[in-house]
Amino acid sequence: MLTQGTHTFGPDDGTLSVRTGRTGAAAKAGHDLLIAVTAWQATLELGTDAAQSSLELQADAASLRVLEGTGGMQSLGDDDKASIVKTIDDDVLKGAGIEFRSTDVRIAEDGATISVQGELTLTGNTRPIAFDLHLGSDGKLGGRAVLKQTDWGIKPYSTLFGALKVADEVAVEVSLDAGPPAAG
Repeated sequence: MLTQGTHTFGPDDGTLSVRTGRTGAAAKAGHDLLIAVTAWQATLELGTDAAQSSLELQADAASLRVLEGTGGMQSLGDDDKASIVKTIDDDVLKGAGIEFRSTDVRIAEDGATISVQGELTLTGNTRPIAFDLHLGSDGKLGGRAVLKQTDWGIKPYSTLFGALKVADEVAVEVSLDAGPPAAG
């Protein structure tokens, strides 16, 4: 169980990543991507009740790095990965920062689930989003949120005259070492 107080997380404590899929008539030619966010910071404030609890996250959109591409007709090389990152920065996120601020944080009685609602800002557009974080018996804190790019005004990347597209829905995943579980 996480203790009350302020918990700060970043790349040294775990991973923040994005998973993409592909669609279109030429989807077999493309890759499902696992993209790491390498510069980010999250602050989780846990109070005695929901009104005293909050979660904030800032991420540098220019810090994305393609870790792997699965599927496709051929494997991704380092040049391909660098080109994907440049396209994401220039054409998709347009260099804009990524921010999340909670509006409601609720901790389950057993302390194993933290339900979060808040607002995510991408490309200057702010929209509501909700997700759960789960605390494992091993002290790992993890969660996943699925979002539609078009909800934030992002046109999913496409090539080959639209025959190969990045799927509109992407998954944002976090896995953190929250420290040893509290004695109970």
